[in-house]
Amino acid sequence: MVSAFFALCALLLPAPPPAHADTPLDLDATSRVTDTVGALGRRRGQVEAALDRLNAAHHIQLYVIYVHDFSGRSGTKWADATADRNGLGPQELLLAVATNPRMFAVSADKDSGLRKDQLARVAAIAIAPAVREHDWAGAAVGAADGYTAVLRGEPVRPPAIRPGSRDPGGDGLVPGERGTWMPVAGGAALCVGGIYVCTRRGRAARRRRAGVTRDRPVLATTTPPGLARLAQPLTPLPELDAEAALNLVATDEAVRTSAEEMVFATAHRGAQATRPFAEAVAYARGELADAFRLRLRLDESPHEDADVRRQALDEICSRCTSANRRLDAESEAFDRLRGLRADPALILERAEAAARALAPRVGAAEAALTALARCRAGPALDLVADHPARARERLAFADAALAEARSALLVGSPPGP
Repeated sequence: MVSAFFALCALLLPAPPPAHADTPLDLDATSRVTDTVGALGRRRGQVEAALDRLNAAHHIQLYVIYVHDFSGRSGTKWADATADRNGLGPQELLLAVATNPRMFAVSADKDSGLRKDQLARVAAIAIAPAVREHDWAGAAVGAADGYTAVLRGEPVRPPAIRPGSRDPGGDGLVPGERGTWMPVAGGAALCVGGIYVCTRRGRAARRRRAGVTRDRPVLATTTPPGLARLAQPLTPLPELDAEAALNLVATDEAVRTSAEEMVFATAHRGAQATRPFAEAVAYARGELADAFRLRLRLDESPHEDADVRRQALDEICSRCTSANRRLDAESEAFDRLRGLRADPALILERAEAAARALAPRVGAAEAALTALARCRAGPALDLVADHPARARERLAFADAALAEARSALLVGSPPGP
């Protein structure tokens, strides 16, 4: 009977998962928290609330990712690679936590608004103590509250430690949900008693029902999205090749369109107003150029090892994703900027101001030519002698067009009160 009990437990309890190393990942698209090992359990809401407080107070997005380990890289390199892969911008931070070696790292842009000493202070006081004690949720909450404190000029406070699992995702049970298996263990014990009184057919039926229960969506309903993603099979190489090619075409079109829009926006708003969008376009161009270089290298070496090709194709997709996410991050603000097309009065005012600024420059140029004519031979100035007159003609045309536009705008404007 004891052997039957252990056999039943073996059926019910899943085997320990194989050890794995986590390369830089895509962040969860629906949340600022990506938990691939189930480190947070029921405290996920607490972490998300802390991230919301930081964003509401200082408009800084803190992303948090939990993984088993950093795949042999330093924490800083792993975090920076993941931030680059996901196209995080200046106002976006990434806290990466590796639960098995109890390590963490923060990736922050130099324009994030946080100095190095502030980042170090939050790491030492608010994050490290929680990570040492396996308080995975406390590390994220401490980071969010710590950044809020330093930006307000307040002292950073250590988190209230609530230790969690020492190695979430590495003990063979569903991560973060160990308590859900207690009823299963109790049910197994009851089944031992049932062995005495049930027929062989009845025992087989119960085992079949137990198998169905075991295969129902316990994992699907309790496993965070990141873990489900890691369990997916690798994309076949031909499909990955086609995906990389489509990503290159789509990203090239997105970058070209954004650059064309930048020309219009800069002409009407000025370089200072469009600087964040110009930086986003420049970043996307750089990522796209790197992706094209990788594609060219693959095309020049078609017989490379399959693993090498897979890594390169994955990097192409990653670069394209990074470029598009950076453009998307600025798209809403850029759409507002492009709304100036619906504001002809603003455009007209800027054009009139530019015309007024040019008139004195024509007079200054004409005076300079007159002074040069006194000490230089006539043929030396023949090429530019008529430029002031031509400039005045063009300014007169522009003034007439602006006056016509002003009249049309006044006619089309709604009557005053």
